[in-house]
Amino acid sequence: MRAVLVKDGKGPADNLYIGEAPTPTLNASQVLVQIKAFGLNRMDISQREGNYPPPPGASSILGVEFSGTITQLGDKVSSWKVGDEVLGLAGGGAYAEYIAAYETHIILKPGHLTWAEAASIPEVFLTAFQALVVIGNVKEKDDVLVHAGASGVGIAAIQLARTYGARSVTATTSTQEKIDWLLSLPNGPTNAANYKTEDFAAVVKDTTNGKGANVVIDFVGQSHFNKNIDAMAVDGRMTMLSLLSGSVVQSVNLSPILYKRLHIEGSTLRSRPLEYQADLIARFNQEVFSKITGSEGSGPIRTYIHKTYPWTEIQAAHREMAANKNSGKIIVEVI
Repeated sequence: MRAVLVKDGKGPADNLYIGEAPTPTLNASQVLVQIKAFGLNRMDISQREGNYPPPPGASSILGVEFSGTITQLGDKVSSWKVGDEVLGLAGGGAYAEYIAAYETHIILKPGHLTWAEAASIPEVFLTAFQALVVIGNVKEKDDVLVHAGASGVGIAAIQLARTYGARSVTATTSTQEKIDWLLSLPNGPTNAANYKTEDFAAVVKDTTNGKGANVVIDFVGQSHFNKNIDAMAVDGRMTMLSLLSGSVVQSVNLSPILYKRLHIEGSTLRSRPLEYQADLIARFNQEVFSKITGSEGSGPIRTYIHKTYPWTEIQAAHREMAANKNSGKIIVEVI
């Protein structure tokens, strides 16, 4: 089969090329999916650069989310049939014509979603659902702070928070253009702050009459940590998903963590056990998935695609994500 490979095993976007790779073989609990589209994620860039190896047993080919058609079934698969159109999550291997996916890690694609829209959902929405609902335990009338608000996960978390009844959702991002776009979304944030020019903790406290955020979703780490602590309410919960600004905070006052009884938890998805992922996907499918439509749909939750590339332009797609130019998902179609 053809697949996007990395010259020399790692390197810049220029090292990406379409080459030949073995078609995956199935175990008894897997299905073979012919891929129509896949989503780009920042972990793909880290893996391409040699900084994020795939989990044990996963394909070394980039890509963790996809949409496509089932072409073959493992010996023990009974819940799917050849020809089913699906979207799914994997530990790797989505930048290819075919992928071996566990039967528990795919969801039937509804007709109202295009291939590109379907491929934009698995990684970002499952990550947001895990961070906000499973770990953050968001409740009706909670106040929520979401960083990287214009990213795929950020947009998903904002809409999920609104759907679960949050009283306010404050999003942070880096430009006025992104703020204006977020505030224009039908179920977007109630407030937004430019973290480069504003104190987002002050914005949150002003929005919540001094109470602070019950739930914080953070991707940034070092530069935001102390302001996150300041922004959190008593019994607040923060889920840390990445460390984009660095992992070492030089000075931290621990007192607020104690007297505000703060809960801070780090989270990943790709490295979780298959059983955990399967349970998460099943719960997401039951509680949320039917509410998602494309950007022009009427659902309370929508998936927003910044741009769709043919996979012959995979280098340009990676460069655009690395430059932080996207508001919404970058999708690549396999042609």
